[in-house]
Amino acid sequence: MEKYKEIERSIIVRFRKEIWREFTKAVRDYELIKEGDFIAVCISGGKDSFLLAKCIEELKKHGKVNFDVKYIVMDPGYNKENRKQIINNAKLMNLNIDIFDSDIFDSVYKLDEGSPCYLCARMRRGCLYSYAQKLGCNKIALGHHFDDVIETTLLSIIYGGEIKGMMPKLHSDNFFGMELIRPLYLVREKDIKAWAKYNDLKFLNCACRFTEKNNDKQNENSKRLEIKELINILEKKSKFVPYNIFKATENVNLDMMRGYKTKGKKHNFLEWYDGKENKDEEK
Repeated sequence: MEKYKEIERSIIVRFRKEIWREFTKAVRDYELIKEGDFIAVCISGGKDSFLLAKCIEELKKHGKVNFDVKYIVMDPGYNKENRKQIINNAKLMNLNIDIFDSDIFDSVYKLDEGSPCYLCARMRRGCLYSYAQKLGCNKIALGHHFDDVIETTLLSIIYGGEIKGMMPKLHSDNFFGMELIRPLYLVREKDIKAWAKYNDLKFLNCACRFTEKNNDKQNENSKRLEIKELINILEKKSKFVPYNIFKATENVNLDMMRGYKTKGKKHNFLEWYDGKENKDEEK
């Protein structure tokens, strides 16, 4: 059996419960893919985006919904070795990728203002939206997984001072008619790592110049890694911790919150305390 077929089979058979079932559940429950969609699957070179590409490919071949897909790779300024690894992995996994270039690494690296990860991510997303829209796509698919979701939630609370999650899909504010979807939303990172190891696959981790410049072992000083380690410690004490963090974002009790924000407008509990809200409605 050819290698790419073994990889495809592992998703459906060996990791059916951990990956395929969770992938299809997210697609179904959050209505991520609809009839007639044209989806640009964005491949960064890492394990998550390559797995996403193969899952989307399998869904297109065997699913009930008709949609089109394009596998795109934005080169933000990778060195030759990293670019070659992405191309080789695509060939190994039988994926027909469309590579386009950008100068994001140069632009962000020149700023040299601490960790430029947030700015880089925003610029990357803008480039992906723009290129996908030119191709005629109406959606881009990113490889964010379950652990990204809960880490982002805790990051927002601990370091951002707000309770904010990561949505399974979003309408673009700057690219009309475009939508972002996250089909691996329910898949655990440990299962993605297990899938890569099972198939003896090697992917890019972080190929940015900031990481290379600081030589800090996958940016160990980053706040996200701190949160990841914190969750790992708590999960060892209780396996329910990650799932409770995830559940909390859809189980918000506004009656016990001092305030909240929606559609850019802030609200304070004093607006409804002592029945003020009902009194205002009666007037």
